[in-house]
Amino acid sequence: MSNAPVSRFIRHHFRHFNSAALVDAADAYAAHLADGGGMMVTLAGAMSTAELGLSLAEMIRQDKVQAITCTGANLEEDVFNLVAHDHYVRIPNYRDLTADDEEKLLAQHLNRVTDTCIPEEEAIRRIEHVVLEHWLAADAAGTRYFPHEFMYQILLSGKLEQHYQIDPKDSWLLAAAEKNLPIIVPGWEDSTLGNIYASHCITGEIKNVHTVRSGIEYMTYLAAWYQEQVKAGRSIGFFQIGGGIAGDFPICVVPMLEQDLQMTDIPRWGYFCQISDSTTSYGSYSGAVPNEKITWGKLSADTPKFIIESDASIVAPLVFAMLLGW
Repeated sequence: MSNAPVSRFIRHHFRHFNSAALVDAADAYAAHLADGGGMMVTLAGAMSTAELGLSLAEMIRQDKVQAITCTGANLEEDVFNLVAHDHYVRIPNYRDLTADDEEKLLAQHLNRVTDTCIPEEEAIRRIEHVVLEHWLAADAAGTRYFPHEFMYQILLSGKLEQHYQIDPKDSWLLAAAEKNLPIIVPGWEDSTLGNIYASHCITGEIKNVHTVRSGIEYMTYLAAWYQEQVKAGRSIGFFQIGGGIAGDFPICVVPMLEQDLQMTDIPRWGYFCQISDSTTSYGSYSGAVPNEKITWGKLSADTPKFIIESDASIVAPLVFAMLLGW
């Protein structure tokens, strides 16, 4: 990989413990791609609000990501940031907020994510008005789309361009839309737009609750994509940022194909890395070491495996910087 300033700094200083794991994981990621492999990146937490798009968008453009699985929050929050960035409020002393302070933020329609407040009117409601048009049109036509397909539609339509408040090259979802990248969004219902969609179903404006396709259909979509990739001779790696459903859902496609559908030609994931601060305790799956996944038929004994126990908002951009030659 490159000897550019950021990469050179990392290689000189990151020599042991989690910092060494970061370098090893990045090198193995690059080797996996160089060997003709592809990569699934999964996004948990609030990585879009952490503005991971600053590096992830370029990873997508440079074909270093072949598919993404993310929470509904990460799907929508990249667009919220795209159209309302100037209205976000950062609160560096968030640990000192009292319950009364939080009530004051609510009264200002500021929804807090750690040190960052998402403005309801400029972000959430602005997107609601546009996406609702697409939901209603699809509902009236009897057509159905996945959550990410609706977001692709509104981004590629140009309807939001007048509202852009960041450089659009820093939106990972826009980069994904331009490449028509496969995106899996398990549990989309657990998101702000998912709640809004439910409210329009309750009022009767949306007649068919299934106009937005959901989880089981996402698994069948992922299964078809994975089979296409491996039939083309491509090994798919798994780069997991955080834990939760964003990681748990897609990694299971391999044992489902092999064990439930009794397919004998399904290779396991060809690379695995997780960035997490979860630890193995009390049955924590998010903190489980990669070898546990061997017993579930997700990874093999010889799969390159890495855990970087650190803050993903720090680690992921550094790994991506190495891969991008920064």
